Amino acid sequence: MSIQIRGGKKTDMPSVLKLIKELAHFEKEPDAVIVTVKDLEKDGFGETPLFKTFVAELANEIVGMALFYPRYSTWKGPTIHLEDLIVTQSKRGLNIGSALYTKVIEYGYKKGVKRIEWVVLDWNTSAIEFYKKTGAVVLDDWNTAQMDEQAIKNHITTLK
Repeated sequence: MSIQIRGGKKTDMPSVLKLIKELAHFEKEPDAVIVTVKDLEKDGFGETPLFKTFVAELANEIVGMALFYPRYSTWKGPTIHLEDLIVTQSKRGLNIGSALYTKVIEYGYKKGVKRIEWVVLDWNTSAIEFYKKTGAVVLDDWNTAQMDEQAIKNHITTLK
């Protein structure tokens, strides 16, 4: 049985959402996912797609995915942000994650991006070590800042 890595299709989004939910559980945020299949279909395959995916298939089953999108660095120019890379628990250790990771890097190389970036949890030491072995630099002097939907609303409301 060989692993096939290919571009994601609209019809893959139910499987992609299942993997997103599995990742949220792994990251100890099982109730944080609010995106739906319909959202993924609209946002990834509409008139102006907001993201791209690669999926990993094994025996006609999607067992992994990488979701990424373009960004722009004021210092470097075009970049890619790898939002999520997940392989279902039962298929880890088969180099599927590595194949997806490499596919994203190849895509970025062909597009001429100046950087590919992502966030990794500080307790995910196996991922950190993997990334370092591939030549990635894991920055420990930058913190991720986020504003959720309620905080956005609160901020805008206070401006009025």
